[in-house]
Amino acid sequence: MMQQAATSPLLKVENLVVEYVVGNKIVHAVSDVSLEIARGETLGLVGESGCGKSTLGRAVLQLRPAVSGKVLFDGEDLTAMQGEALRKMRRRVQLIFQDPIASLNPRRRIGDIVAEPLVIAGVRDAKERHDRVCKVLNAVGLDPALTIGRLPHEFSGGQCQRICIARALVLNPEFIICDEPVSALDVSIRAQILNLLEEMKARFGLTLLFIAHDLAVVKAVSDRVAVMYLGRLCEVAPSEELFARPAHPYTALLLEAIPVPDPDIKPAERVAVGEPPSPIAPPSGCRFRTRCPRADERCAREVPELRPVGPRQSVACHHPLT
Repeated sequence: MMQQAATSPLLKVENLVVEYVVGNKIVHAVSDVSLEIARGETLGLVGESGCGKSTLGRAVLQLRPAVSGKVLFDGEDLTAMQGEALRKMRRRVQLIFQDPIASLNPRRRIGDIVAEPLVIAGVRDAKERHDRVCKVLNAVGLDPALTIGRLPHEFSGGQCQRICIARALVLNPEFIICDEPVSALDVSIRAQILNLLEEMKARFGLTLLFIAHDLAVVKAVSDRVAVMYLGRLCEVAPSEELFARPAHPYTALLLEAIPVPDPDIKPAERVAVGEPPSPIAPPSGCRFRTRCPRADERCAREVPELRPVGPRQSVACHHPLT
């Protein structure tokens, strides 16, 4: 993992709000989220299912329009772009989907699937497309001669994810959003794909937003980690700092929930109270307060803002652990 000097961030999200309309109700998926990702950095984004991680990733690409806020990529506001300008910018930002098999068209050959971004980008030379497809397939550990003419169902889940990574790399992007890229894979295959992502990051100079709910995976690949709960950021810190000294009660509970493969170690007894609230009607103030053992009247009255509690650690909590 690369350590970055203090430079302007490649991606900057400012006060982003994303909502879904369901019938006559509104789902508050992402609420006033701000974060930065430096060039060459991997930011891990973690949280429970339904907390808004994937929605945030899709909103960065403008696949889900934001209600308000900005997404600045290399200084340019993606939320203000439309049409051809947005299509050109998307060549620099790519997405790896959660389910590798479902994200591949079952009726198309692998060569055509990987080459499709080049066709959309206007690369008309068939030989150039073929050469670039072969190059990225080799880069992800697949033999082009044995891969290009076959269909997705002829490959395993791990091989399909390698194909998806090749498709994301074929346009030579600078930034890739990895939306839980290993959650649908067998445990034995996950390490291979994670190692491949690290290799591709170093080889192509990539910046990654790595979305996951598996904290062990996030710790292995991330330079910094952002913790999300019910549409809001709870804590942002360097990976080692967050795992060693969590500042938010929710982060501490997530870490305590990691199973330890030792039958002699008793699990922690401290657990969150009740079920997560609905994003249709989130609690006032701190959204974690209804499950937090440290909550008081202030937590119900005031929304906590991210504030520094260490050199590079910020937490949105009125009563942080550190």
